[in-house]
Amino acid sequence: MTPHPKNGKDGKDGKENARAAAGDNTPNTPNTPMPPPRRRPLQRLVPAPLLSLALLGLWLVLNRSLSVGHFALGGLMGIAIPLLTAGLRPLPVRIRKPGAVLRLALTVAKDTVLSNLTVARLLLSPASRKHPPGFVHIPLDLRDPNGLAVLAMVVCITPGTAWAELSLDRSMLLLHVLEVDDPEGIVAKVKESYERPLMEIFE
Repeated sequence: MTPHPKNGKDGKDGKENARAAAGDNTPNTPNTPMPPPRRRPLQRLVPAPLLSLALLGLWLVLNRSLSVGHFALGGLMGIAIPLLTAGLRPLPVRIRKPGAVLRLALTVAKDTVLSNLTVARLLLSPASRKHPPGFVHIPLDLRDPNGLAVLAMVVCITPGTAWAELSLDRSMLLLHVLEVDDPEGIVAKVKESYERPLMEIFE
């Protein structure tokens, strides 16, 4: 009769010997996730230094005072608000190509001026409208949440376009355009002028 493997230490040693013979040197430990890196006490207290400084400066400007009391109250708000809203902010921003930021800013500034002129023409002379408004579906390759947030701001601050909807898998943007003459051209414009630089910056 074939003896049954013993439970306990002998059985455990037999399993480890079989794994070693098969070339598996992975330690027999449970698959537990790695703990997140521990932050310093100052980083835990002030998780967003730039936001804290901006809140302090905004408080001082709104109150038009540089008194010690306003400094203390503004500093307290600058510490408390980022801590209370930490869960609402997206992932930490990591800019990979700062030069692309400047190019994107110049492109947005130019497009904003041109769009303002177009919208002014349509408002002052409605008869000059050649094409009706409509919605355009734009397929997206950008997945970074910070990049998508910037893209939403860009298309919303540019007159004539508005961010209408983003699909659940972040692969399709529904954009409302004041005057749709060439849907494919609009898709190419958004992807080339806005999405590609954002992918260079954030991905």
